[in-house]
Amino acid sequence: MITLAHGNGGRLMRELIRDIFAKHFGTINNTIDSTADAALLPHFEGDALFTTDGFIVDPLEFPGGDIGTLAVHGTVNDLAVSGATPRFLAVTCLIEEGFEIARLERIAASLGRTAHDCGAAIVAGDTKVLPRGQGGGLYLSVSGIGSRNPGAPPGLASIKPGDVILVSGTLGDHGTAILLARHEFGLHGDLISDCASVIPFTRAAEAYAGLRFMRDPTRGGIATVANEISLATNCLVTLDERKLPLHEQVHGICDMLGYDPLYLACEGRVVAVIASVQAASLLAAWRALPGGQHAAIVGQVAAGRARVVLRTALGGERILDELEDDPLPRIC
Repeated sequence: MITLAHGNGGRLMRELIRDIFAKHFGTINNTIDSTADAALLPHFEGDALFTTDGFIVDPLEFPGGDIGTLAVHGTVNDLAVSGATPRFLAVTCLIEEGFEIARLERIAASLGRTAHDCGAAIVAGDTKVLPRGQGGGLYLSVSGIGSRNPGAPPGLASIKPGDVILVSGTLGDHGTAILLARHEFGLHGDLISDCASVIPFTRAAEAYAGLRFMRDPTRGGIATVANEISLATNCLVTLDERKLPLHEQVHGICDMLGYDPLYLACEGRVVAVIASVQAASLLAAWRALPGGQHAAIVGQVAAGRARVVLRTALGGERILDELEDDPLPRIC
């Protein structure tokens, strides 16, 4: 078990860093020096992009991933949708006293493998131990540096009326999988989180000159991304309910509990805005990728009052407002 002594800077802390973090981060990436106070980064071509994020999830291990895969993918995906290739990561671990060391090692190994699979090197980190009862078992904070790609999208300001909105896969899988993993409300299912790297999808999109913008729809889901687009462009954004890809279990659970799947988190999806003449081509490219079979054109940007309108399957319309309250217990 983790004790407060594992965070006091002495022998136990040194052994924890050496035998768990440096072992799993450094062996795979061969880049981390646990004896140094700072990492020397090699020069790379292109502009440097920097991002940082914090991660909490309950349960820490869930179908399709764990807090380690979530933390790496969340950071790497933020870089990817910004048009960058992830290069370097720094990881801070806040561990609660009493946490099982074997479980910590499983998560550290998962974190190291995931970073390696994404092509990113873990080069720095920190460890703190919280007194028992003052944490949720394990919290992670990950910062990332990436190099901007030549085909990086220009951003929200480039979106124009007539542009088309695509999504790379089914929506709300992560939020629903976490809910099912908690066994709340007597619900059970075999849905797997979509927690994954989006790099193959962003790389494919960057090949198109008409690409305007990309975002990963994490907290707040696609409805929040759509509102972000509408507010930034002062345009009307319409989504077509009949075209939104939803897993059967997501649809069923949301119907039972009264949740809106368009506000649920994804952790391995991309929302892209592209010129209409290139939308069908990008859709075909995404569908040809592993995991992209459910990619879809789901909406459009148009001149008009800044708001998000969902065209329902019954032929009506519904306004999708900005998120005010948590649609589910905290999941990330």
